[in-house]
Amino acid sequence: MRRRVFLGQVLAATGLGFWPLRSLAAADATAQGFSFDSIDGGRIELDAWRGGPVLVVNTASLCGFAGQFDDLQALHDRYNARGLRVLAVPSDDFNQELADAQAVKDFCALRFDLTLPMTDITPVRGAKAHAFYRWLAAEHGFTPRWNFNKVLIGPGGEVLGTWGASVKPTSTAILGRIEPLLR
Repeated sequence: MRRRVFLGQVLAATGLGFWPLRSLAAADATAQGFSFDSIDGGRIELDAWRGGPVLVVNTASLCGFAGQFDDLQALHDRYNARGLRVLAVPSDDFNQELADAQAVKDFCALRFDLTLPMTDITPVRGAKAHAFYRWLAAEHGFTPRWNFNKVLIGPGGEVLGTWGASVKPTSTAILGRIEPLLR
């Protein structure tokens, strides 16, 4: 009898990257089940945020769009109590991130007074991309083209919208999708 093994299981077993132990088949149409390494240590589980909207943003400290950290923090401050989670995903895929996670954490805390959840430095494009971003590409045709691309995940884990770097997190396009989902 042949045993079916998913690529994610092979990668997880070999330490070549984190993939959840599930396939990326069409049946896996939600973002729930993915997790990230936290910049503070431990894991950030998207399942823990089920029931509310989640705005996931790939970031970079040295990017010209880094001023959007202020907007991300403003969203977190304004809507966190009503169920919105904002997740910053620092990435060096566009060569604009600091050397290590501690430098990113310190920079963001000092320059932008960030208190919202952040992941460790995480690839978001290509073969080394985090499983969440590979899923976005495979299932939704979305791959970040630059830093500060935004993905809105709905209360049930569905992708409700994606926006590029030039769309501010506090834009009416994004707020118009978030506000109806709040408690």
